[in-house]
Amino acid sequence: MKKILIAVLLLTAVLLAACGGGQSAEPTALATVPSEYAGKTNPLGADAVAAGADVFNTNCASCHGPQGHGDGPAGAALDPAPKNLAELQAIAGDDYLYWRIATGKEGTSMVAWLGVLTEEQIWQAVAFIRTLK
Repeated sequence: MKKILIAVLLLTAVLLAACGGGQSAEPTALATVPSEYAGKTNPLGADAVAAGADVFNTNCASCHGPQGHGDGPAGAALDPAPKNLAELQAIAGDDYLYWRIATGKEGTSMVAWLGVLTEEQIWQAVAFIRTLK
C-alpha cells in the first residue's frame, strides 16, 4: 500500500512539474527565439492536428486545460499559472512554440519536453495549439 501511495505522489509531482508558463492579464513581449530555433516552421500538414490533440491531451491538458486556456486542474496549484495557449498561439510563431515546448521555460513549471516527446510529436502539438481559440 505504501508503494502505491508513493507512486501516486510521484506521478502527481511529475504532472505538476510538467506544466507552467506564467499567465497575466497584461500581454508581455515574447522572448527572442534562440538562433538554433529561429525561423523554424512546422513541417507537418493539417493532418497532424489529430495526432497533436492526442499529444496535447496526454501531456499538456492537465496544466493548460482542454482548450489551452491555462485552466487545467494541475495548473491551478502552479505559480506562475500556465500560459493561455489559445492567446499565445495568436501572437507567437511556430519557432517560438516549438522552442518553448522543446526547452521549457526557466522560472516556471514548464519543463523541457524534447527527449520525452519526439520532434515530430512536438510539431504535432504545435499544429494542435494552432487550432485553439
